[in-house]
Amino acid sequence: MTDSVKSTAALSAAVRRRADELGFDWFGIAEAGVLAEERAHLLDWLADGRHGQMEWLARDPDRRCDPARVLPGCRSVVVVGVNYQVPEEADGADPPPAGKVARYARGRDYHRVLDKPLRKLARFLDAHGPEGTRSRAYVDHGPVDERAWARRAGIGFLGKNTLLIHPDQGSWFFLGVVLTTATLEPTPPRPDMPDCGDCRRCIDACPTGAITDPGVLDARRCISYLTIEHKGPIAPELAAHMEGWVFGCDVCQEVCPYNIKRARPAETDRFAPRLVPARWSLAAMAELTDEELTTRLAQSPVRRAGAESLRRNADQFVRQPAES
Repeated sequence: MTDSVKSTAALSAAVRRRADELGFDWFGIAEAGVLAEERAHLLDWLADGRHGQMEWLARDPDRRCDPARVLPGCRSVVVVGVNYQVPEEADGADPPPAGKVARYARGRDYHRVLDKPLRKLARFLDAHGPEGTRSRAYVDHGPVDERAWARRAGIGFLGKNTLLIHPDQGSWFFLGVVLTTATLEPTPPRPDMPDCGDCRRCIDACPTGAITDPGVLDARRCISYLTIEHKGPIAPELAAHMEGWVFGCDVCQEVCPYNIKRARPAETDRFAPRLVPARWSLAAMAELTDEELTTRLAQSPVRRAGAESLRRNADQFVRQPAES
């Protein structure tokens, strides 16, 4: 341990400063504990089979809802956010016929971009916290409910589309979490934290009716799930309503008033270069090889789907033309 920060308040302030230095746009701290409400919701959701083929979500749900099961002795959860919105024209477009690619997936993989600075933040905690402090960083790749912790850390509220919404910026951002055994001061709750109110634009706009109730998403109907996680043919009754999306979907974010009225572009595009256009040639997708996916697109989020599924997505709209 070097230059140990003595008090809880001083350590918390130091961690915030370090997060700012590392380029994170939002920061919050929550006291660790069992996510009882989220656990009940998750168990009901899994029991209904709404996770589809994402079997990893059903493995040890208690661990996902209790950070002490992930990091024994966990006392605090640090949450950071990074804005990924860039002007739409920055992403370009292939000539039609082309399929639509979700905004988050057009640049470098956010897992790769955020992992290094988040690990640096965890190491800072280990070095400056009380002797024996242990910290672990997660960027959407472990048994951690980032959105629940971000809500508890005061960064935003959960929208009816199940996404975290920052009241001043909307939902175009990624989350990262550091679990730590250090005791930190929780971020004071924002007294004017809003919610969705009577708005149901995301529910009404979802092309496949995946938002079955406010705050409840049936992944089996979600275009993002169908184009990325789902293996095998896409049911014709769902494919008919996918509106040209070939990787992910942004509809519920595009119609959200918080994004329309308040979201601002990121000051720097840390996810550059833009590897996939906003509208991707169906012909190029249909001819995509496994080798190309692991070379030219090695740093792209589209790798997650795999070449076979991407070719399937393109073929889906060759037979049923995508929007140009």
